[in-house]
This record gives sequence, structure tokens and C-alpha cells, in this order.
Amino acid sequence: MATLFIADLHLCTEEPAITAGFLRFLSGEARQADALYILGDLFEAWIGDDDPNPLHQQIAAAIKALADSGIPCFFIHGNRDFLLGKRFARESGMTLLPQEKVLDLYGRKVLIMHGDTLCTDDTGYQAFRAKVHQPWLQTLFLALPLFIRQRIAAKMRANSKAANSSKSLEIMDVNPQAVVAEMEKHQVQWLIHGHTHRPAVHKLTANKQPAFRVVLGAWHTEGSMVKVTRDNVELIAFPF
Repeated sequence: MATLFIADLHLCTEEPAITAGFLRFLSGEARQADALYILGDLFEAWIGDDDPNPLHQQIAAAIKALADSGIPCFFIHGNRDFLLGKRFARESGMTLLPQEKVLDLYGRKVLIMHGDTLCTDDTGYQAFRAKVHQPWLQTLFLALPLFIRQRIAAKMRANSKAANSSKSLEIMDVNPQAVVAEMEKHQVQWLIHGHTHRPAVHKLTANKQPAFRVVLGAWHTEGSMVKVTRDNVELIAFPF
């Protein structure tokens, strides 16, 4: 058996091919797994569990079907869907996890996270992240009428795209020292994350031993998953 990890699908109504690919994944490969972990940015944007978007209901039903078949599903928030809450989790049968989690997978300790907290060189983003993760601000935002939240979210996405266009690729990637610090804090030799959209398996040294950082790809033109078994950790790309 295997445990599967995915991230950065950025599901939205404008990209039906990605949605179709995810639904096929849930009814196919995922049905053979021990568990499925979604490491953030499942959706392109999330303005509240009360958003009546039919896509959200469709995805919740599909994940719930997987969970009801006996495959547990877990979710770590991303930078796009950090407001996804308990109501959607309940409707989809997912278990919400903290932003960092250590798993014992077939005798291998693995740290999982979305990955945006590792991008410490992007000080502008980290300041923004700290601001929008304040509970009082989230409560205030979610109390606003839906149409106002939609306008705010659209403006924030536009501002983010404009800001990122002027940043170097290095700034938006993870900081190597931050990676090692996290792995040593949790005493692990394996890290799996998403966010950067740069799928790869990186070798490094942590805890004075060989270590590995596995980065999931975004679901732009193909699917991406990490498959962990007793014998191997594989980064796999597959067609929708």
C-alpha cells in the first residue's frame, strides 16, 4: 500500500480540465491508497465555507466519497485557501491538520507542510501572511457580505500577481537555511511540501545526516503526487 500527497491544484471554475483530472484521481489512484494528504492550495481562492460555488460542493462530495470508501483524507491550508474551515472539512470528510505535521510512514518520519513559510527571503509576502493569519482579521473578513469578500479577494489576487511579477525566482523559492532549521526542529530526514510549483527531489544535510526535500508540482498541465511506500518515496507526474 501507499500514502499519497498532492498540492497546488488551484481548482477554479475557469479550469475545468484540472477539476476533471482531480475527480479521476479521486476515483482511481486515490482509491488504492492508505491515505491522501492535500498540502494546501486545493482551491485558487477561498472566501468562506458559505460560498455557494457549485464547484466547492462538487469537490466536497467527491472527497467525501473517497473518505466514505475507507481512505482517510487530510488537509493542510495553503496560502490561497487558508480560510477553508470546519464546515467544508465536515462536508468533505477531511481532517484539518496544523501547518506543520510529522508523520510516521512505514517507519520513516516525514515532515509535511504547504511550504510558504519556508520562503523567508520574500519578506513582503511573510509580512502579508502574518497579517492575514490574525484570527480577529479573519473573523472580521468572514463576517462581511459575500459580494464584498469576492471583491476584496479579486483585488488581493490582482495585487499578488503584480507583486510577484517583479520578484526574482530566488526570492520566491525556499530559503535553504529555513529548510534545515525546520527539519532539525522536528528531527526528520524527509520533508514534503508544495507552494513553489517546482517539482523536484532535493538532497541536503540535516541533523548531520543525509536528508531529502520533496517538492510537489502544481496541477497546471498535468497531475503531480508523491507516493510513499515502505520501500520508496516517489515524485510522480501523470496526465489528467
